[in-house]
Amino acid sequence: MDRYTWKGRNRRGELITGLIHAATESAAAEQLMAGGVTPVAIEANADALSTTAPDWWQALHSRAVDLQDTLVLSRQMFTLQRAGVPLLRALAGLQASAVKPALAQLLADVRACLDQGRDLSSALARHPRVFTPFYVAMVRVGEMTGRLPEVFQRLSEHIEFEMDIRARIRQALRYPAMVVVALAIALVVINLFVLPTFASVFAGFKAQLPPMTRLLLGFSAFTLAWWPALLAGAAAATVLVRSWLATPAGRYLWDRFKLHLPIAGPIILKATLARFARSFALASRSGVPLSQAMTVVAQTVENAWIASRIEQMRDGVERGGSLSRCAAASGVFTPVVLQMIAVGEETGELDGLLLEIAAMYERETDYGIKSLASAIEPLLLLVIAGLVLVLALGVFLPLWSLGQAALGKAG
Repeated sequence: MDRYTWKGRNRRGELITGLIHAATESAAAEQLMAGGVTPVAIEANADALSTTAPDWWQALHSRAVDLQDTLVLSRQMFTLQRAGVPLLRALAGLQASAVKPALAQLLADVRACLDQGRDLSSALARHPRVFTPFYVAMVRVGEMTGRLPEVFQRLSEHIEFEMDIRARIRQALRYPAMVVVALAIALVVINLFVLPTFASVFAGFKAQLPPMTRLLLGFSAFTLAWWPALLAGAAAATVLVRSWLATPAGRYLWDRFKLHLPIAGPIILKATLARFARSFALASRSGVPLSQAMTVVAQTVENAWIASRIEQMRDGVERGGSLSRCAAASGVFTPVVLQMIAVGEETGELDGLLLEIAAMYERETDYGIKSLASAIEPLLLLVIAGLVLVLALGVFLPLWSLGQAALGKAG
């Protein structure tokens, strides 16, 4: 894809200039016109023509599309779709106004897929690093129901909620991580530089080191002697674990394990159930059949264990069971939520109560994240106490023994 310098006039008749990425000059003109700009002149960028850097070098130095870009893209798509702008024209306008080359190339690929007759969800699924399965499944729901504007609005709200959760978690874990890293560095420095000096001094006094100091010195000698093998083993273990997690069985077990973690498990469960309730409410409100909606929603939770429980609920509904009974049999909902689902079935207001459930779980998730730092503090104190105890037994005891040995030698 080449770069072109262009001049044109906007809807107010003002002369504007810019730089655009396109395959040909005609494609660049189409993008500008789709964005409401009448091109006056389009020329190949001289810097682009003189650049001889290969594509891999440009890809290495170009900024990838991040979650913030996906949020802005979702908001823009919601605005354009609500205004009635055709999908291809909306994508062309967004491509023309994209600042990041990676985002412009992504939108160009999506437009090419749509030109080939594919639907939007299939085009977005070609970019799994940018659009999650939840995002693609929600777009598919919007295509099935003809409610893409509402879907993009919900997706923008969901991404904003996810970004807020990540920021809060990073803020809560920043101080504990700094403390643990600082203590680990102190332990490594003392183990590699301080304790060997004690060993040589004790050898001069012909005194025996304390057991903890000998243990630390033995560990230090083992690490220095076998660090290439340890590093290779750690790399191999990382590759094996990542490969195992990529399998369906590995992902299922890992997702189930995450839900049983002492502190983070309940937060992950509530956030996942909030995502399920909100997407299920959207599908139900859009008129998607119940079994088909649950099939699509199972792909949105991004947790294989919860997805299997949702599919179990779907199978029960298809056999003639009520949604509340199937939800109770899944074993993932609280009694309050089960009661709300039962009331929604009886009154015909299931989608509204599902939104209430989603809001409730989101509030509980927010509260859990706020209390995450206070919940981690006891564990952090235990880790600090253990490291301080190791340092005390490994450093201060040798100093005490060294003083006694020096006094004994002087006497």
